[in-house]
Amino acid sequence: MFAKVVGFGLSFLLPLLIVRALTQEQVGVYRQAFQVIMNANVILPLGFAMSSFYFLARDEEKRKLAVFNILLFNFTVGGLACLTLFLFPQLLGNLFHSEEVTRLAPKIGVVIWLWIFSTFLETVAIANQETRLATIFIILAQFTKTALMAGAVLIFATVEAFIYAAMFQAILQTIVLLVYLNSRFPRFWAKFSFKFFLEQASYALPFGLAALLWTMQTDIHNYFVGWHFSAAEYAIYAYGCFQLPLIAMLVESVNSVLIARMSELQASGDRAEIVRLTARAMQKLALVYFPMYVFFAIEAKTFITTLFTSNYLASVPIFEINLLLLPISVVITDAIFRAYEDLGRTLLILRGFIVTALVAALYFGIQHFDLRGMIAIVVAATFVDKSVAAFIAWRRLGVKLSDIYLLKEVGLTALASIAAGAVTYIFDLFSDEKIAVWTADLTHTIFPTAKQGLVDFVSGSMILAVSALVFAPIYILLMNRFGLLEDGEKRIFEKIFKKKF
Repeated sequence: MFAKVVGFGLSFLLPLLIVRALTQEQVGVYRQAFQVIMNANVILPLGFAMSSFYFLARDEEKRKLAVFNILLFNFTVGGLACLTLFLFPQLLGNLFHSEEVTRLAPKIGVVIWLWIFSTFLETVAIANQETRLATIFIILAQFTKTALMAGAVLIFATVEAFIYAAMFQAILQTIVLLVYLNSRFPRFWAKFSFKFFLEQASYALPFGLAALLWTMQTDIHNYFVGWHFSAAEYAIYAYGCFQLPLIAMLVESVNSVLIARMSELQASGDRAEIVRLTARAMQKLALVYFPMYVFFAIEAKTFITTLFTSNYLASVPIFEINLLLLPISVVITDAIFRAYEDLGRTLLILRGFIVTALVAALYFGIQHFDLRGMIAIVVAATFVDKSVAAFIAWRRLGVKLSDIYLLKEVGLTALASIAAGAVTYIFDLFSDEKIAVWTADLTHTIFPTAKQGLVDFVSGSMILAVSALVFAPIYILLMNRFGLLEDGEKRIFEKIFKKKF
């Protein structure tokens, strides 16, 4: 989590630069191109890399075989995707009704191939229980990616330049991956077992297909919007669906740690500890997600216009609906499903039903709804998926109604978040305009020739900062009053306040 927070901090500059350097039409093409790259990176490997969490923790003799199988699989599927886009570039162009995307398709294919192969670096380091080294890999990868992409923005300001920057980043990461694998799994390429490959595939593919359906469930709406609406409207929608800090990073980090631990507990038959650990993880997520949801729901307009300028004001209502994914994300099921091999097939069936219903709803939506209706459909589908998956997982674990007490801290966290939000909302009603005027005057005093865009950014940033200073102490004090902060968490907050005050 620490690594990904730092990584987000490094990459946070990019969207701010992009929306100010490119036209809305160019931003739309950029988002479409990288939407395809990111989805391909998740979907095409079919979860094969995630099998490393299972096999590296269980069978010492097959560790090298497992790693080699993953590399072969990723190289093959990435290469096939690249070849397809070289031969049929119009596939992407027709998807978004864009000649520019058609022109860029072969280069997008190269990025997909390189990214699928190189991103195994982070996964294998965590699966090999080298969490600190994985932290370094994540931070360095995000640093180089940000540097390369920012350079592309500042020097060239074209979508094609972003794609070349992504290629170079993947090449660097591939070199590090091969060096790491050779040091931890010497001569891992020397032996191949087709029988074990099939065994690994039988474990990985049900989860991979479920992950494919999950990605479709969470991202297919982007393709409906890209197909039906213009590139400029797609840009509005994309930044309305802006991924808040930690919304995916924290869940991914928690799941990465939980999968290996849950696998061990399942192997020893300790269901009670799995239930306790799940509740504890949900509380850790709630500790971050609940206050973030309340705070950004209050500050949605200021947040969007500060980051992306007033040109993206239409993104605000989309963003407000998309925020509902934060509290929904507190529910954890993925690690449990992966610990019980047979549940992978159950998850696959569930996701199949959800995606089928979602596609039908989105098809209806593009004919009758605006952009807000499209994101509302996605949030509703995610809620249903999480609810049903939680019911299946908890039933398998034998969770009883009396176990609800394990979620007591989650409820108290929600109460503390709402109380802090209420005070912040009242404060904003009386102070936002005054802060904006004062900050604008100060900016003009320091920078007499400052453009309005800079003034708006500084004013919005100040409003957000002051509101956060109102919200955070109230939330932390209430959490402490409810006894929800552990000693380690208290020490972290003490260090922060000592440094600031």
